[in-house]
Amino acid sequence: MPILSAHESVLLIVDMQTGLLPAVLDYQALVGRAERLAKAARLLDVPVIATEHYADKIGPTSPQLQAHVDRVIHKTHFDGTRETHFFAEFPRHRPRVLLIGTEAHVCVLQTGLGLARQGFSPVLVADCAGSRRDSDHIMACTRWHQHGLEQVSAEMAMFEWLDTPEHERFREVLALIKEG
Repeated sequence: MPILSAHESVLLIVDMQTGLLPAVLDYQALVGRAERLAKAARLLDVPVIATEHYADKIGPTSPQLQAHVDRVIHKTHFDGTRETHFFAEFPRHRPRVLLIGTEAHVCVLQTGLGLARQGFSPVLVADCAGSRRDSDHIMACTRWHQHGLEQVSAEMAMFEWLDTPEHERFREVLALIKEG
């Protein structure tokens, strides 16, 4: 796989909802890392899409993240790509989809596999995906690997999106990296 580029990427925030997050292991740190990545995406013109699973029951996307979201796709399936409206609301011209969210072993994994089936190149941002148990997060990463799908950290993604310290947004993105 080639290095990530901002103009080919989409950031997909999967189900980081107010009713689910408190059950996720170390969720406050997870949301902080996710927010820094979402801010970098916005600085670098990477679209930020969020999914919400049964929002009427699980609540909306975390307010910390919602401020950086371009569009919310509502869903009832664990795999968001199974929704009939998913691809109508998704930027199809950007093949690299970086997935973050909860839970890593359920909705994030299944949506990533669905994207791969549809010809996209899903990339798990492993340090921005969470589960209630550490063992489930480990299994999600293992399953991604077994399917030959790519994994990165948030910092890796940000530096790859920048490409060079000569980038006009380098200092702003570097400040986000240093917050972590």
